[in-house]
Amino acid sequence: METEEVERLIESGIEDAEATVTLPRVPDEEHEDAHFAAVIVSPAFEGKTLVQQHQMVYDALGESMTTDIHAMELKTYTPEEHETVNGDE
Repeated sequence: METEEVERLIESGIEDAEATVTLPRVPDEEHEDAHFAAVIVSPAFEGKTLVQQHQMVYDALGESMTTDIHAMELKTYTPEEHETVNGDE
C-alpha cells in the first residue's frame, strides 16, 4: 500500500480531514511490513478524546488495518491544535 492510498482512505473517511502520511523507516524488502506515520488534521476531532480520534482513523482505514498496514503512528489534531503546535515553525 502506498502513502497516497492511506491518505486517500483517511481523507475520504473523516470529514474535512487533511492527512500527511510518510514511511518512518525504510521498508524491509524481504519482509514487507508496512509501517506508516500519519499527521491528520480535522475539525471532526473537536471534543473527542485522543482514543476516539485514533479510532476514527482506524475506522477510516477499515480492513486495510488488518491486511495492508502493519503499524500506524498517529498524530491527530483539530485545526486550532495544529496551528498552535506548528505556530513556531
